[in-house]
Amino acid sequence: MSEPKSPFQVANFRAFWLARLTMTLAQYAMLLIIGWLTYNIARESGMSVGESSGQLALIGLLQFAPLFVLTPFSGLAADRLNRRNVARLTTLLQLGCAAVLTFATWYDFISLAVLFSVAVALGIARAFSGPALGALAPNLVPAAILPNAIALSSISWQVGMIVGPAVGGVLYDVQPALPFAAATLLFAVSVIALSFIGKVPRSPINGAQNPLGQMKEGLAYVWQNKMVLGSITLDLFAVFLAGATALFPVYARDILEVGATGLSQLAMAPAIGAAVTALYFSFKPLKTNVGPKMLLAVGTFGLATIVFGFSTYLPLSLAMLVIVGAADMFSVYIRQSLIQLHTPDDKRGRVSSVSQMTISASNEFGDFFSGSLAFLIGPVAAVVLGGAGAIVTVAAWAKIFPVLRTTKTFDPPDHLLEESPEKTPKSEGA
Repeated sequence: MSEPKSPFQVANFRAFWLARLTMTLAQYAMLLIIGWLTYNIARESGMSVGESSGQLALIGLLQFAPLFVLTPFSGLAADRLNRRNVARLTTLLQLGCAAVLTFATWYDFISLAVLFSVAVALGIARAFSGPALGALAPNLVPAAILPNAIALSSISWQVGMIVGPAVGGVLYDVQPALPFAAATLLFAVSVIALSFIGKVPRSPINGAQNPLGQMKEGLAYVWQNKMVLGSITLDLFAVFLAGATALFPVYARDILEVGATGLSQLAMAPAIGAAVTALYFSFKPLKTNVGPKMLLAVGTFGLATIVFGFSTYLPLSLAMLVIVGAADMFSVYIRQSLIQLHTPDDKRGRVSSVSQMTISASNEFGDFFSGSLAFLIGPVAAVVLGGAGAIVTVAAWAKIFPVLRTTKTFDPPDHLLEESPEKTPKSEGA
């Protein structure tokens, strides 16, 4: 039987793609409104703009803390347990969070305490779901079309980021509980789609056989592989410093003065840029000078963030956020392809957990940093300073990790090709 030319020719990948799309739609419809409710409850209780920004910072911290603590265990779970079952269970937990918020909003007992509690539960769910899904995806398609699969998977993520906030904002204007009700339904669809993924090949765990030893091996591999370490930490520090998304409610309400509709537009803009970029790469995968182009993309990300920070004109702000999203997707596409193709299959769960922790550190903990900085020096100065920090990070990482400047293609080392699941098969049952 001939090898598939497109990931969509693989039934398991189609189910995975639908599961990720519906999960992302639910997450971003829900997270946008969580932030909006948090900021507005704080403002209506008499807090200042700075103090309310601090509440947004706390939301980010509460999502990050569980992930930071659980990362070694979640990575090991992704390598030792059935990855589909881990993904299904964590999606069910997110479904429960959406249901709680639906009832709390409908019956008008929503509060900062409820929102903070849900943030912790979502952090736990994402701590385990990220590594499981990240490690599962490369086993669904042949290595030759893995970069295409990563691009298509990113499209499902970015479409969710585009449509999710738009749906959340529109439904919130109709009835505040509706975004959470829709998220509950979408999480249910995601669970069903994950259940349609059949048996997939995976490699047995080599090396240490005790859990503590396996955790140590995963962390050691990341530390020793400068390609993986440099790619992961570049995203960590650049997005951590230049993350402006946590302050969208501040910009929507008090700087641009565009309300909930404008908030949806701000949330959609970077996802539009990212989706267009991912769609382009799904048809025309990048093949040359991948390392230098990743560095350039992160620098562009920082520059566009600076312009957005200064802007008080909505069309200019949206244009800069489109560029932010496109540049971020460009670097994500390269980084994820390099990490997946340069990591042995039996360590992908543990390496994915480290990658997931850095992504969460750059996003959720970055939200805490941005909100805290906004509390201290104001939201505009916080965003501008963060963008400048991302540019400095690019210059520093090009020096610290020269492999990022010299990597030309995605081709993995020969010894990894010899360790693929097809060479040492072990299937996950239903």
